[in-house]
Amino acid sequence: MKSSKSILLAVALIALALLGAALYLQHVKGLQPCPLCILQRYAFAIIAVICLVSASMPDSIRKASAAIGILAGIGGAATAGWHLWIIAHPSTSCGRDALEAPLNALPTATLLPSVFKVDAWALCSAVYETILGLSIPQWSLLWFVVLIVILAKVLFKRSKTGDFE
Repeated sequence: MKSSKSILLAVALIALALLGAALYLQHVKGLQPCPLCILQRYAFAIIAVICLVSASMPDSIRKASAAIGILAGIGGAATAGWHLWIIAHPSTSCGRDALEAPLNALPTATLLPSVFKVDAWALCSAVYETILGLSIPQWSLLWFVVLIVILAKVLFKRSKTGDFE
């Protein structure tokens, strides 16, 4: 079985690749991010940073980091689920007025506006063309579930002696 270090590095690379895909859709395809899209980006970024940092730590810290990554993944999955619910019920507001200002006031939105700034005109209920049959929030939800499962394997991985590492 692969070491938890290599698994965490793989999870970080997947999360960074997903952020790259989001940036491609935004800057090349012109799909502007709504507040819920930005929250999902934060969740992927948190997972990536936690996994990158914890990969160089002892196993006990890796397990704790995997747990934190799982929590970020659950938050991201919940946000993606809420995003899907809003798309299915377009009369529901995504909270653009409530979420836009606080998200854009965060230091990350100021330092990296091309990644974390909410577009003032982007609506969470907007339906874009699907990618391989799935909407963007569906892809996001799918990847959060995949990352949660992988991180859960790191968290509950037993050592060769049968004890926790």
